[in-house]
Amino acid sequence: SSVQDLLATDPAYWRTGQKKDLLERLEKLQAQQAALKLRVLASAGDIAEETGAKDASGWLRTELLVDKAVARSQVKLAAGIAKYDLVADGLAEGVVSQDKARVITKALDAIEADPAASGEDLVLAEKLLVDYATRLTANELKIVGRRILVEIDPERFEQAEAKALQREEERAQRRTFFQSRDNGDGTIDIHARVSRAIGVRLRTILDSLAQPRKLSAEDKGVKAPYDRLLGQAFARVVETYDVDQLPRHGGYGTTVFITMTLDQLRADLGTAALGFDGEQITAAEARRMACNADLVPVVLGTDSEILDFGRTARLAHPIQHRALRLRDKCCQAEDCDAPAAWTEAHHLKPWSEGGRTDLVNMVLLCSRDHRRIHDPNYGYERLPDGRIRFIRRT
Repeated sequence: SSVQDLLATDPAYWRTGQKKDLLERLEKLQAQQAALKLRVLASAGDIAEETGAKDASGWLRTELLVDKAVARSQVKLAAGIAKYDLVADGLAEGVVSQDKARVITKALDAIEADPAASGEDLVLAEKLLVDYATRLTANELKIVGRRILVEIDPERFEQAEAKALQREEERAQRRTFFQSRDNGDGTIDIHARVSRAIGVRLRTILDSLAQPRKLSAEDKGVKAPYDRLLGQAFARVVETYDVDQLPRHGGYGTTVFITMTLDQLRADLGTAALGFDGEQITAAEARRMACNADLVPVVLGTDSEILDFGRTARLAHPIQHRALRLRDKCCQAEDCDAPAAWTEAHHLKPWSEGGRTDLVNMVLLCSRDHRRIHDPNYGYERLPDGRIRFIRRT
């Protein structure tokens, strides 16, 4: 069937086999179409001469409205593929996609520039990478391409690969940074760059924390954006970090100082100063932090004199967390079934009011319900089975 005939029909009515067959054919046709286009671009010097441009990318931009960066990338790829017959043949046969061809030519160009690699190494690398392209995705091929010389001759290139990897890691360390900007609306934007290894590890941690929340939300028909769940997971990692692992400052573990009046500490409404620079948070948030953070309250009198430079909040001991998980099984909010693995220990009688860090005074709540129980807009009651029922205050 022609393309026009196919476009005139609705794939929803096609058989599964027809869809699979067409997708396979289209993938092959796209590669062959790219091969033809790149072959023409590789010999398009006359187009550049006629238009007075450096190469055909200028004509692609003005006549075909192709973005400059894309046009230049295509012309560069065309020139690269023209050097490597096996890559060009793979494209023409439809077994190597354009993305894979770009990965292979970049890897081969690096080998060509490597003083330790010979012409024979280059030929063998091209053959191996084209073969791999029939079994790997472009991203997987990129990883293989970085160490293809080690596969060709381990004895000769393993040491060189180790040095290259060390240089890459050192370069990653030099390029690592962390920046934060206060938006003035209760949020802070974070921009950071870390090594690939750290980035992958962080994403794995955040995914492991976000996935249960995603599944729980889907069960309840709530669609939460996954990037928001990842952001909340990141906040969870920061909030639950073991402060005992931090470096010592002036002989004391790193702590959070909360400055507020005695009335504010006890009231539902009010604000507190976070740290020593006066950043404001709600009194409810300060009480919530007292359940999870290494927190020192600095309680002030009416004339701002320090009445009490309080003791560090006693956090639930890890063995108490395990006991709470065995006892409660999940978040104890009446309408929540978040698993115990991502809950927090809440003091039923607040620590700020002398509540003890004992099992009888603690209950497991997920971070959302933990915020809700400290929210002055909500009240709550304890049900006979120990669950928490929230009541919206009018």
